[in-house]
Amino acid sequence: MKLNKESIKNSEWKEKGYFVPSYDREKMIAKTVAEPKWVHFGAGNIFRAFQANLSQRMLEEGFDDTGLTVVEGFDYEIIEKMYRPHDNLSILVTLKADGNVEKSVIASIAESCILDSARADEFGRLKEIFTTDSLQMATFTITEKGYSLVNAAGETLPAVKEDFENGPEAPKSYIGKVASLLYARYKAGEKKIAMVSTDNCSHNGDKLYAAVSSFAKEWVLAGKADPGFEAYIDDEDKVSFPWSMIDKITPRPDDSVNEILKKDGVEELEPVVTSMKTWVAPFVNAEESEYLVIEDKFPNGRPALEKVGVIFTEKETVDKVERMKVCTCLNPLHTALAIYGCVLGFTKISDEMKDENLVKLVKEIGYVEGLPVVTDPGVISPKEFIDTVVNVRIPNVFMPDTPQRIACDTSQKLPIRFGETIKAYAVSDTLDVNNLKLIPLVHAGWLRYLMGVNDEGASFEPSPDPMLEKAQSYVKDIALGESDRNKVKAAVLPLLKDATIFGVDLEEIGLSDRVIDYFMELIACTGAVRKTLQKYC
Repeated sequence: MKLNKESIKNSEWKEKGYFVPSYDREKMIAKTVAEPKWVHFGAGNIFRAFQANLSQRMLEEGFDDTGLTVVEGFDYEIIEKMYRPHDNLSILVTLKADGNVEKSVIASIAESCILDSARADEFGRLKEIFTTDSLQMATFTITEKGYSLVNAAGETLPAVKEDFENGPEAPKSYIGKVASLLYARYKAGEKKIAMVSTDNCSHNGDKLYAAVSSFAKEWVLAGKADPGFEAYIDDEDKVSFPWSMIDKITPRPDDSVNEILKKDGVEELEPVVTSMKTWVAPFVNAEESEYLVIEDKFPNGRPALEKVGVIFTEKETVDKVERMKVCTCLNPLHTALAIYGCVLGFTKISDEMKDENLVKLVKEIGYVEGLPVVTDPGVISPKEFIDTVVNVRIPNVFMPDTPQRIACDTSQKLPIRFGETIKAYAVSDTLDVNNLKLIPLVHAGWLRYLMGVNDEGASFEPSPDPMLEKAQSYVKDIALGESDRNKVKAAVLPLLKDATIFGVDLEEIGLSDRVIDYFMELIACTGAVRKTLQKYC
């Protein structure tokens, strides 16, 4: 059993429990190449587990007769060494909370392209696609960083600066190439299209628009593009940039899943590690829960994705769903588990959900402290969303997610995941900031985490974070057993007052003393983290 177009015709795949699509793939590919509707930028795991599977389901259920084209613009070897050798096929392994494993051959990708303007065949094919009347949308999963045109210091990236000066002919930067393709669409008759970011970041459509419009403005200003190109990008009746909210946990392909596939007789499962250090396998594993909510703004029409579970709505509703997920119902719970999981020595998020103290912690944060400030978006029930998170998603023993992965960039997450709830309490006529008990316990837990010492007193390596070194400097002189509260307060209060990290000045809002009191309990001795959690949870 090899993952290629000939092998998947063998009955053995179905006999081993794999879903193999019944539609005529060759016919689908020919139709998609001739009349493309959907291009996706970003060939990573989330795309293969979610967007490619949505397309497959539409094909299988007769809601569409075209698949999609995938484009990779960061690491070309993903296409060259994984997609094309497997005829653009992949295996999706859905790891269900009830212990069942669902295996599917994903065959909806009609063609794969490389976003390289230096390769005439690759970029030429993309220009062909972008000048067709049939193209309705381009979707993106390129991470939030992918839309940034500047470095950490706010300086324009060299490739972007070069592209601004040289125009749309042979751009080198990612968004420069995307803008060049849009310029080709503009030149072909100002054809309509929706540019849909499905990256996991707030107001993602605005981020994509800002990046693309920067190129349009600079090229027009430099005389490198027609004056009408800027107006074309700014006209949402021609080019739209809808907001979306996406949610599906898709960890790195796991060895246990690899073993399941090997036992089935699937060959050539070895992962490829590219020269850019991307780790990619012929399969992807993911949870069964998934949410995709998109602002319904598609100037050239769109595939019938609502038939396979995508929710189309107004921008304001997308924003409410995003805030529900990020500020209260999922992400704060994940961060709480990540912080305390690292300090308590856990290596799997699902194992933390067998710990009664940690379960109580996340349920109190979600249901008791978070839910009162959630605006119900109407399309997804906030309570039902939390129910699924705490009862199905996070406890899923088959999901190989780790607190160490989720703890990455915690300083960047705290202001949104907890700060927004604190702000909502502060301005409420019916809620009192002083009633927040467990969100401050997470803040104290982060101070304890920054010490890089677990609850048994052994050192551990905190996860990567752009503010890690600075944040750790506030606790570097604090050791387990420290009992001088004045010393501790003097050390950590400047950090707690930093609204860029916590979303609010915790002293000004009235929570800093509570955080410091909790922190004193957490550093009392080895085992103090567990004792503190038992006391309050």
